Formats: sequence, C-alpha cells, structure tokens
Amino acid sequence: MRIQLKSLDEIRLMREAGLVLSAILDEICAAAKPGVSTWELDRIARAGIEKHRVKSLFLGYASPPYPAVLCTSINEVIVHGIPRKNEVIKDGDIIGIDFGIGKQGFCADSARTIMVGEVSPEKKKLVETTREALNAAIDMCRIGNRIGDIGSAVQKYAEERGYSVVRQFVGHGIGQRMHEEPAVPNFGAPNEGKRLKRGLVIAVEPMVNAGAPDVELLDDGWTAVTKDRRLSAHFEHTIAILDEGPWVLTRASSTPGNPGND
Repeated sequence: MRIQLKSLDEIRLMREAGLVLSAILDEICAAAKPGVSTWELDRIARAGIEKHRVKSLFLGYASPPYPAVLCTSINEVIVHGIPRKNEVIKDGDIIGIDFGIGKQGFCADSARTIMVGEVSPEKKKLVETTREALNAAIDMCRIGNRIGDIGSAVQKYAEERGYSVVRQFVGHGIGQRMHEEPAVPNFGAPNEGKRLKRGLVIAVEPMVNAGAPDVELLDDGWTAVTKDRRLSAHFEHTIAILDEGPWVLTRASSTPGNPGND
C-alpha cells in the first residue's frame, strides 16, 4: 500500500479532528480519579463523541470487534485495555487512555498516561520518560529525516534511562483511515527507513516498559500486558510533516513548526 501524502487543506481538516479529540480527552483525563470505573470513562468519551458529532475509530474495529470507544490500560497493561464496570481506578495507579475519532472524513489518534493521586517515584519516572521519549520523536519529524530517526529517538531516550520499548506494537500513518502506511516503530537506527516528506501524517506512540519488552495477550483478544507484569506507559500524538517542521495535530498548543507542549 502506498503512502498517502496530504495537502495542506487535508491537514487542516485533520487538525480540526485533532482539536476535538484533545478537548474530549481533556475531559476524560480530568475524570480519571480514584473510585471511577474505566466504564465510566468510556461513557464520558461517548458523550463527547455525540456532542461533537464525530465518529469513534475504535468501536467495532477489527476482529473480535473492539467493544468500546476508549482503550483504558492500567499499570501493567500496555495497550488495548477494555473499559469495564468492575475495573475501578485506585489512588496510585497509572492509566493509559487511548482515543481516536473521525471528523469530516479524516482521523485523529492520541493517547496519554495519567498518574492518579499519589503515585510512586517509580511510576512517575516511567510516565515522564515515556512522555519525553515522544517529544524526542516529535523533534525528529522533519522533512529529510527518516522513519528510523523517529524510532531511534524513542529507543535511545528510554533505554538510556533503564527501560525497554515494546516492539510488537508500532505507530502508523494516518489520514482517511486510522491505520495507513508507513509503520512507525519505537526502535530502529538513525538514517534508515523511508524518508519523511512534506504532507506525511503519522501517529507516533511510544510504549515503554519498566521491565522487559515482552508482551502477553489476554483471553479477551485485545488486552496486551507486560509478560513480566511490570509497569508500562503509553503516549501518542498525530503529527504532520511540514516545511516549517512538525505540527502536532492532537496537541492544542501546537502550531505549524512549533510542537507545543502538553
């Protein structure tokens, strides 16, 4: 499948989707407190989807069909945790919240890991490392660089701090479909892979483990946990490659060439 480069007008439509996603995700993250179920977070996301008249990218996706509009991944869950009524967030948890929407025919995809209440120094360091690994990757999202430069930035930042990066799941191109070419791994060598061109839009999503990188898939067919049951964190943004530099379409503070901050 060929890489689909986007026009500036198409990127602006993706930006509109990204801003709606960011606003809904803000509400979801603000509600992620001790005593709240992950099912309730999914209800908040559904209400946001209805309010803004956008489409969930996750509900019914793939096989078995994904049953929710959010992924809620607590502590040792890497990605794709399914929201449940009996899964209640506790003080000291970390929870990855992954969310995707479609608007006007274009997609946006983003994830954040939230620290709930008083978290341990171990959890705080892991979350902050993963967030900064994504920022290091975003800085590589420039015309003339290669996919390997992005993955290498994540891998180097995480491994230098004693962590591992998940290899089983990777980032991806995004546009009219949630998953497009190219694949964007969180590992690799500098100056290898496809070259980044103007109009490429990608979702970069570091998944960083406190222990080994190995993954185990649970019986529900979706929930991916660390095989050693140590902690994991996940961040993701949708990023457009422009002449000015990266435009983080799912980060409200970003402008073309200015990544902004969360």
